[in-house]
Amino acid sequence: MHTDNSIIKDIFRDLPFSKEEVKIIESVFHKEKHKKGAFLLKENENVDKQYYISSGCLRSYHIDPQGKEYTVQFGVKDWWISDYTAYFSTSKSIMNIEVLRDTTLYMLSNDNKEYLYTQIPKIETFFRKKLERAFAAFQRRILSNLSQTAAVRYTNFINTYPNIERSVKNYHIASYLGITTESLSRIRKELANN
Repeated sequence: MHTDNSIIKDIFRDLPFSKEEVKIIESVFHKEKHKKGAFLLKENENVDKQYYISSGCLRSYHIDPQGKEYTVQFGVKDWWISDYTAYFSTSKSIMNIEVLRDTTLYMLSNDNKEYLYTQIPKIETFFRKKLERAFAAFQRRILSNLSQTAAVRYTNFINTYPNIERSVKNYHIASYLGITTESLSRIRKELANN
């Protein structure tokens, strides 16, 4: 599939590529469009793909044995999404990935990513740096959940996802923050009054 050269610039920012390298990249990224309500992934499936989000909004979440949902990540423009626990361990998925707003994605299979690494080594460095930043962000989120009040976590959420509230339901935000929807409403009212 031929991708628009601008998407290569969006994904890889300022990395310079030769015409031959662009052809290689275009051959492995596959454009997909998904409508609101679709699922990229459900629990207990094989995971060998990750997705670059060109537009739209998604969420990854886990459901515990009692049926409670835990939102782990929202995916918005210029983010990557997958069930990385399964992706890196070749185990079955533990996440669901739901499309919250019509989405355009660029899918990259694990085999094609490895192919890119061998053909264009600077892409391996690019992905390593992305992974390092993602790991640091998840660690900050864990520390935030352990040490900060729900109001501070909500403020951090709004700063991280400034325009997301019109795309997601209140219970999605509450499950991401680890609070009830009632607590979320109370926090919003308190912040609005300050």
